[in-house]
Amino acid sequence: MAIFNKKDALEQEAGRVSKEAISCLISKEMHISGEITFKGKARVDGTIEGNIQGEYLVLSKTGRVNGDLELDALICHGTIEGNIQAKLVTAHATATIRGRLTAGSLTVEPGAVLEGEIHASSKKAGSSEHKKSLSGTVAKKEPKENKKTTN
Repeated sequence: MAIFNKKDALEQEAGRVSKEAISCLISKEMHISGEITFKGKARVDGTIEGNIQGEYLVLSKTGRVNGDLELDALICHGTIEGNIQAKLVTAHATATIRGRLTAGSLTVEPGAVLEGEIHASSKKAGSSEHKKSLSGTVAKKEPKENKKTTN
């Protein structure tokens, strides 16, 4: 019998890694072509043309990746054109993701742009992998205005 369910384990892992110091920083002025493999936590402010494999990646607003990503956790504020496979993905309002996204846990803020397929696994009995095809922006919900009409 497990003490924590899958969601609790993912939240614990995300909390643990988010507190770690960033071990690698690719600055805004850097442009890298090629495959990247890393352990620990990395932040990308520049551009990467190639595939990335690692543990915890933070892609800033100025960050851009053209390639496939295989990660434990991704915090995305920037632009990704490629396929993503991760246990935990957070797409913030400034994020743009184009490609196939496979995640154990996905959080999307209003304003984020997702274009492509999203695969999410479900642990409900009798259910299998769910797949949705998306294209568009997650819209912010604006409060409805109360309009009075006069005769």
